[in-house]
Amino acid sequence: MLMTHPFDDDHLKEECGIIGIFGVDEAATRTVLGLHALQHRGQEAAGIVSHDGETFNSHRAMGHVADNFSAESVVGPLKGRAAIGHVRYSTTGETALRNVQPFFAELAFGGIAVAHNGNLTNAAAIRRELVKRGSIFQASSDTEVIPHLMATHLRGNVVDRLINALHQVEGAYSIVAIAKDMVIGVRDPLGVRPMVLGKLGDGYILASETCALDIMSAEYIRDVDAGEMIILDKNGITSMRPFSPAKHRFCVFEYIYFARPDSVMEGVSVYDARKRIGAELSREAAVDADVVIPVPDSGVPAALGYAEGSGIPFEYGIIRNHYVGRTFIEPTDQIRHLGVKLKHNANRAKVAGKRIILVDDSIVRGTTSKKIVEMMRQAGATEVHMRISSPPTSHSCFYGIDTPERSKLLAARMSIQEMADFIGADSLAFISLDGLYRAMGHQGRDKANPQYCDACFTGDYPTELTDQSNDKITQLSLLAEKSA
Repeated sequence: MLMTHPFDDDHLKEECGIIGIFGVDEAATRTVLGLHALQHRGQEAAGIVSHDGETFNSHRAMGHVADNFSAESVVGPLKGRAAIGHVRYSTTGETALRNVQPFFAELAFGGIAVAHNGNLTNAAAIRRELVKRGSIFQASSDTEVIPHLMATHLRGNVVDRLINALHQVEGAYSIVAIAKDMVIGVRDPLGVRPMVLGKLGDGYILASETCALDIMSAEYIRDVDAGEMIILDKNGITSMRPFSPAKHRFCVFEYIYFARPDSVMEGVSVYDARKRIGAELSREAAVDADVVIPVPDSGVPAALGYAEGSGIPFEYGIIRNHYVGRTFIEPTDQIRHLGVKLKHNANRAKVAGKRIILVDDSIVRGTTSKKIVEMMRQAGATEVHMRISSPPTSHSCFYGIDTPERSKLLAARMSIQEMADFIGADSLAFISLDGLYRAMGHQGRDKANPQYCDACFTGDYPTELTDQSNDKITQLSLLAEKSA
C-alpha cells in the first residue's frame, strides 16, 4: 500500500512554480534548470512547452523534474529560444497527467500555452457557464478556464484576449504564457502570488522566485508588480497595467514557509525574514530552556533567530534523512509506526537530559507536532516547549495553497492550551499577528488595510470566494430539501 509519509501529510502544501524564458538559446534546457530550483513549490508533476519559430513542442509528466527531464531524448525535441515551464502541487483538480501544466490550445489566432501558480476562486462558476455554451474541457484544473475564455473572446490579438480573460477571473495568480512570437507574464491585481523578472544575455526570464534566476546565473532585474503584465518579444520588454489599481496583498506565508530561504521576494531576503520572525518569537514567548532545536528543514532559520534572540544555544536535535521521498510502502501498522523515523530521527546526544525548545513554521492538523514531541521525549528530553513562527492557522487558503478544510485545522477547534495538551508539549506558543508584521518591518498589522494576505490566520480574504459561496448555497439548498 502506497501512503503519504507521516511528516508530509501535516504541512501546508507548496503551491506551484512557473518559469518563462524568451530570447535565450536552449530555452527548454534552461527551463529545466529553473524548474529544478523551484522543485520545492510542487513535486507532483512537471511540464515544459517551447516554441522554435514554427512549431510548439511539449513534454509533461508525473513526478519530479529530475525523473522526467534528464534525458536528451526528452529535452532535445523541446527546441527553440522561448519556453515556459511548470512544477505542480495540485490545489484544484485531481493528480493526473491531464491536469499537468502548461496547458496548450490551438485558437483562432494560433497556438498558446498557459501555466499558472495560484487559484481562481470563481473557476467552477466560469466553467459551468462555458460548458453550457458548448466548451469542452479536457482537465479538471482551474487554469484551463483561461484558454477557454480567450477562445470565446472573438476580438483582438493574443494579449487583448488574455487581458479580457483575466478581467473575468477572481483569486490569486501568477501566469506565464507562450504564443508564436512572445512570452507573457502577469500577476493578479493584489500581487498575492510571486513573480520576478531577470535577464540572461540578450534574453529575459520570468520566474516564481529569484533562486530560479540564480541557478542560470541570470541577472535579477525586479519583481513584476501587482497587476502588471510583462510581454517579452523581439522588441524586448513591454510593461502593461491592464487592471484597476488595488491594495497590495502579497502572501505572507511565502516568507514563513513556502519560498526557498535563498530567494529574495519583494526586496526582502526570505532567510533574513525568517530569522527576524524567530527573534521576535523569542521576545514574545520566552521560556527557560537549555537548547533551541529546529524542526528541519523549514524551521531552521526561525530557530537560529530564536536562539540568537534568546541567548540559548542552537543545536540540530533532529536529523532529517534527505533520501526519503514523499511516499513509502507501509505494509503493516508496526512498520507504519517505525516509518515516522524514516525521515526524521532524534539526535540523542543533543537532546537527552535537556530542556528543549522546538521551533517549527506552523501547526496544521497537529499530528506531526505530536510525533516530534513524542520523539524528543523518547530521546530523553526532560521538557519540550514548542514555538511556532506563524500565528495559528485557523482558516483554509483559497489562493493556491493546499490546506485542509477548516474543521480539520487544529487551531480552528482548540485553544492554544488544548493544542499543547494534544501534541504533548510542556508549553506551546505562536508568534502574534502583530509580532509577525513587526518582524517584516511594520509597526504591526494595519487592520483597515493589511499589508499582506494573511487570510489563513485571520479569515480576512481579500477577494470574492464565488465558488465557495455557491457551494454553501447548494449545500443549504440540499439541506432545505431534505428537511422539507
